[in-house]
Amino acid sequence: MPTTEASSESIALLIDADNAPAAKIDFIIAELASYGSVDIRRAYGNWKKAALSGWEKVLHDYAIQPIQHFDIVKGKNASDMGLLIEAMDILYTKNLGTFCLVSSDCDFTPLVLRLRADGKQVIGFGDAKTPAPFVASCTRFLYLDDDKKAKAVDKDKSGSSKKLKGDTKLMNLLRSAVDACADEDGWAPLGPVGQHIQNQGSFDSRNYGFSKLSGLFAAIDTFESKKTRNGNVSTFSVRIRK
Repeated sequence: MPTTEASSESIALLIDADNAPAAKIDFIIAELASYGSVDIRRAYGNWKKAALSGWEKVLHDYAIQPIQHFDIVKGKNASDMGLLIEAMDILYTKNLGTFCLVSSDCDFTPLVLRLRADGKQVIGFGDAKTPAPFVASCTRFLYLDDDKKAKAVDKDKSGSSKKLKGDTKLMNLLRSAVDACADEDGWAPLGPVGQHIQNQGSFDSRNYGFSKLSGLFAAIDTFESKKTRNGNVSTFSVRIRK
């Protein structure tokens, strides 16, 4: 989970330049700032390709180290394997708690699972066509196509409740989290609910068009919400509508 205050967590940012848009680097760096300091920044690809010219223009501005991998066979690139090998080197030689993989390539799913098995947090970024196994394997995954969507949808929730309620997987996830954290009256504090959801797999409310989890719950009429105050501390709670 991203922190609300600046963190000293050290992060490795590994970019599959062949399968990631350079135009989204602002969003990626800004998002990672809420997790900690991006101390390792590398982008992998065959930099002789014209298709990577967009990345070449931003490498120096964001202190990203380009790692060259020539295509060994026509139509095949070696950069994926290079990224994987260096990720494992970092795992064993550096004291990092978080890895960030920027790619829409499902081939990195085993790498993500290996990193998480070693207790590492893995933040993924990719486009809307990223295969589900890669998305699900990450601690958190954000779609680069939708980095501005949350701000827009939060302001216009008309018709969104019906659409969200039609997402069976989402509804089961939200219901089970509320049930697990609820008191005898059915109310569950949002903090524990969010942690319960995150523990089950990759989830981010922004992928559903809401900048905050509270906004997502408020948009679904299956749930009701309330805010209570104890001194200077406010608590947002939700429960399944009776």
